[in-house]
Amino acid sequence: MQLSLSPPFAFASSRYSQVVFLMVPGVLFCCFLLLFVFLQWHRPKDKRLPPGSMGWPYIGETLKLYAENPNSFFVNRQKRFGDIFKTHILGCPCVMISSPEAARIVLVTRAHLFKPTYPTSKEKMIGPEALFFHQGAYHSKLKKLVQASFLPSAIRGSVSEIEQIVLRFLPSWKNTTINALQEMKRYAFDVAMISAFGEKQDLETEGIKHLYHSLEKGYNSMPLDLPGTPFHKAMKARKLLNETLRKLIQKRRQSRRQGGGLLGVLLGDNDNEKLNQLSDSQIADNIIGVIFAAHDTTASVLTWILKYLHDNEDLLEAVTREQEGIRSKIVEANRGLTWDDTRRMPLTSRVIQETLRTASILSFTFREAVEDVEFEGYFIPRGWKVPQKPNTYMPFGNGVHSCPGSELAKLEMLILLHHLTPTYRLVLALIDWGSH
Repeated sequence: MQLSLSPPFAFASSRYSQVVFLMVPGVLFCCFLLLFVFLQWHRPKDKRLPPGSMGWPYIGETLKLYAENPNSFFVNRQKRFGDIFKTHILGCPCVMISSPEAARIVLVTRAHLFKPTYPTSKEKMIGPEALFFHQGAYHSKLKKLVQASFLPSAIRGSVSEIEQIVLRFLPSWKNTTINALQEMKRYAFDVAMISAFGEKQDLETEGIKHLYHSLEKGYNSMPLDLPGTPFHKAMKARKLLNETLRKLIQKRRQSRRQGGGLLGVLLGDNDNEKLNQLSDSQIADNIIGVIFAAHDTTASVLTWILKYLHDNEDLLEAVTREQEGIRSKIVEANRGLTWDDTRRMPLTSRVIQETLRTASILSFTFREAVEDVEFEGYFIPRGWKVPQKPNTYMPFGNGVHSCPGSELAKLEMLILLHHLTPTYRLVLALIDWGSH
């Protein structure tokens, strides 16, 4: 069995048996630029913006960001302007910060002044009432509900269901070449579905899976809502997905069977009825949002883990020995993997933590000033973005907007590695991508 990963990485695994451009009239274009410059850079004369360069109007320094790389881009400007500086990237005026203290102010101590920010197209695709587009009372209420479904006490009963997903996946890799990242996404998506809808899923969930995949294909496409474009197809899928979810929500409301998973929590129970009064659209947006958040980044981390274990044979052998020791006890007791078993994997857990530190799945964490802010002696205008230093170690965020599903993500990684490392070997598969 072989696994292959999108370039530049590829893996093989074997069971011990080898297993418009628009021509804008000059006058209108100049007027547009002047208006843009006024809107973006206008500020009271007694206010001092951080030092830095805003680059070209509208384009800003985005081309330089792509030409260098996030780390070099930041370091070069940090040397020139200091630990806090302004720039203009990805269509937004930004202030970039570097110190842990500054990051703590933005993300924790003064988090009420900075909200998470996403492109409008992403909000439309996921749903405007999803948890991570908000702050304040609505966000606090939702955060409590979502956290309730991802606490260790809530997910410990999911070990056997996640293990069954792993046991279904691994045999399908036998004697074939697979894209490792895509397989990790399939695995993480199935776990996300369990976390969203519970173990006993309705017939509607199969339709939800299909529509979600159609939605995902257009998620990172250009936001052109024209017939035939990936974004247009994705938005059509989003509309159908919303209708399907609403039918499922109504079905569970009428049957008074809330079921498990996040959906059950959002539908509420008798003991917490007032707290959990959410509309169908609020529930639907948050279910879709959690599925988005729960599988893509987890799949990336798992792929990097495979890469790092392949590159470090001694570490791979040590992880394998740890998992074989646990496996032998499980076989002797004639039982399946348990939550307590996953708490006895210190080395494997450290591998996950080090991968999260080294790979830095998300290069930037963006926040947006919700009002004019005085920050370390500088003025940050309302609407400006504030990203921290690229690749800062915050794998699950920080503060009120930290990821509530971090424990579930770690759990599914541990369960996969428990079955993968003692049974399969990682072998580099060289693929001529030019012929594909």
